[in-house]
Amino acid sequence: MHVKRIVVGPLASNCYLVRCSDNGEALVIDPGAEPEVILKQLEMEGLTLRYIINTHGHGDHIGANAALKELTGAAILIHAGDAPMLTSAVKNLSAWLDGGIVSPPADRTLADGDELRCGDVVFKVLATPGHTPGGISILGPGVVFTGDTLFQGSIGRTDFPGGSFTVLLKSIREKLLILPDETLVYPGHGPATSIGREKMENPFLQ
Repeated sequence: MHVKRIVVGPLASNCYLVRCSDNGEALVIDPGAEPEVILKQLEMEGLTLRYIINTHGHGDHIGANAALKELTGAAILIHAGDAPMLTSAVKNLSAWLDGGIVSPPADRTLADGDELRCGDVVFKVLATPGHTPGGISILGPGVVFTGDTLFQGSIGRTDFPGGSFTVLLKSIREKLLILPDETLVYPGHGPATSIGREKMENPFLQ
């Protein structure tokens, strides 16, 4: 497995392109904008995109869904709790942007404990609500993609509709902090970190 981070859009969202096998099968997590950049990377590496996974439904994490699906045929996956946000610029909070952002509907909705196979790799869905009702993290071998749930030294905002500080902290403590300390954390914004580092240094978790 190989992970490539691509920072996209005006809010500097992290999009992750994950090569799952030697035969070129891949998935993308949170393609928030700039589909041409993501597509160019796919072409450069000779990858076949199987899944488009959204850790949550905010506009800055779904903005390239439509173009990627149209050009690759990849399936769009999101937790059922955030699925309505895909097709509504009001619900995904992008209505204030020029024209707003909408995505095709989900091809499949996800739930806690679901497993996804891509190439040689099996990923597990962890329900981590709090930033949004349907927020998820994606657990792979030695890594976890946390969306806007957990960042280096911080946690996701909870002042948007459907957010809850109490629920977010519960998600982090019960689903993420139980992972091995060496687990690499790939967040929705900012640099990578580790579970051990956040246990020790994140002021919101002390």
